[in-house]
Amino acid sequence: MSAANLGAKFISPGQAQFRLWAPDCETVFLVLEGSELPMARGDDAVFEAFAPCRAGARYKYKIAADLSVPDPASRAQAGDVHDDSLVVDHDFTWKNPDWKGRPWHESVIYELHTGAFDGFDGITAQLPRLAELGVTAVELMPIADFPGYRNWGYDGVLPYAPDAAYGSPDELKAMIDTAHGLGLQVFLDVVYNHFGPDGNYLNAYAAGFFREDIHTPWGGAIDFRRPQVRRFFIENALYWLKDYRFDGLRFDAVHAIPDDTFLAEMAAEIRERFSDRHIHLILENEKNEAALLRGAAGEKKYDAQWTDDWHHCLHVLLTGESEGYYGDFQNPAELLARCMAEGFAYQGEPSAHADGAPRGTPSAYLPPTAFVICLQNHDQIGNRAMGERLTVLATPQALRAATMLLLLSPQIPMLFMGEEFFSKNPFLFFTDHHDELADAVRNGRRKEFAHFAAFSNAETREQIPDPNARESFEASIPDWPESGDEFHRNLLALRREKITPHLPGTHSLKAEALGKAGIFAQWRLGNGSILTLAANFGATSLTCPLCAGEEIFCTSESLFPGETIPAHSATAWIQP
Repeated sequence: MSAANLGAKFISPGQAQFRLWAPDCETVFLVLEGSELPMARGDDAVFEAFAPCRAGARYKYKIAADLSVPDPASRAQAGDVHDDSLVVDHDFTWKNPDWKGRPWHESVIYELHTGAFDGFDGITAQLPRLAELGVTAVELMPIADFPGYRNWGYDGVLPYAPDAAYGSPDELKAMIDTAHGLGLQVFLDVVYNHFGPDGNYLNAYAAGFFREDIHTPWGGAIDFRRPQVRRFFIENALYWLKDYRFDGLRFDAVHAIPDDTFLAEMAAEIRERFSDRHIHLILENEKNEAALLRGAAGEKKYDAQWTDDWHHCLHVLLTGESEGYYGDFQNPAELLARCMAEGFAYQGEPSAHADGAPRGTPSAYLPPTAFVICLQNHDQIGNRAMGERLTVLATPQALRAATMLLLLSPQIPMLFMGEEFFSKNPFLFFTDHHDELADAVRNGRRKEFAHFAAFSNAETREQIPDPNARESFEASIPDWPESGDEFHRNLLALRREKITPHLPGTHSLKAEALGKAGIFAQWRLGNGSILTLAANFGATSLTCPLCAGEEIFCTSESLFPGETIPAHSATAWIQP
């Protein structure tokens, strides 16, 4: 037997195959609709059984006299993570079966939380609005089954099962199908670096899934040296792309995966398997490893990386904050210039936040589209103690200038839900844990901020919202106005007309700081024209080089006089 294709699947009408890797067990029974069936143990410790059943049949695996567990490769659950798994029939009539996706350079990403949209059907209802806004891809925060009914998604324990709180597998497919009909891509955030603390039974029958010599904030590191573990996650990636027709995946915190060969192997298999579709692979990687994006021979591995450096520079320019990792970005204009020209701000320099360790690798050889940039995302808002958005932290005019820089830069822009109408709702960290685990999460959350000046005493830390309180989730749902997105819509229309068609072949010409609070950057687009962006995030005007060509956008009410750029403003030029 092979360790591939774990879980339950129909092999013929009314006949299903069940497979579980359980190296710590001598016997395993399939408990299907209340009846027990012995499973055959293969040489590689994969247990297998065949049984007649219907779609939606409930099952578990009995691994000991007193313990039956859900399928770790469950495709759906009958309730929550501790409940029965369901046999899912993935037969679905797609209305847009010929959809092949969109080229990467056309991507304008909109990150959202499925629960905040009221599930898969809620997303479906808002897709026409998002298409009209001008985004071309929606990116779902993780949907893998997590404990309870409210969660960011990074506590998932059943990576193959869409959480039942969001809807059924068919409702997820219908949402993706609707998006494709509107010309929208759909990306999924997946977590391959850890499992959540509640509902993970792997240690009971496959303790070797985890390493004893490497520990992470979530426990023992996942052991990607084992072929069975590698296949579990590679098959998961293939599953979302094949059975649900997602257009791409965002891989969470790959710096916590202690095996770069796994990442290269996974990307290569995905590329080979879906060579006839536009499939896009995005990394979150604190290590800033350019080689994971393009190899030495120029081959594309992952399409892009979330570029936290770009975000951190803009955040400091807009807020003046200096605590935490923002301490590494106290010369933000100079570092932003490097991000605009080369991608990463840190390319091997020591990081004070990382105790002086070097961070990053040279990235100037990469195209601008290898970097996903944003002003806000779930991490950068939600990992703040009070979940504040930039709308309550920054000067409105300066935020508009930063938004122009985001949406007209040659890098791939990303918006966070609600950003398109300058929402002031917080986005808090929320979970649905109970009893001792709830106490541990709440207290741990408050302890995280003890070294910040605003929360240096116990009394102020008590003001940090309880992640387990329903109110923390409800406060994080944006108010959806009927209008108010004109600023973003106009910029995205301009991007679509003037910039996106010419992104292939784009390269940087120059980027420089304007004083301590401004930026001036130029690129030669693929059609030979020159795109110039200039912005001033400070409270006084700055000297700015004059530009030839057409001014295509300006956030100031009047044109810039002479060679000065007014406070809190930005402009964009294109020279044929």
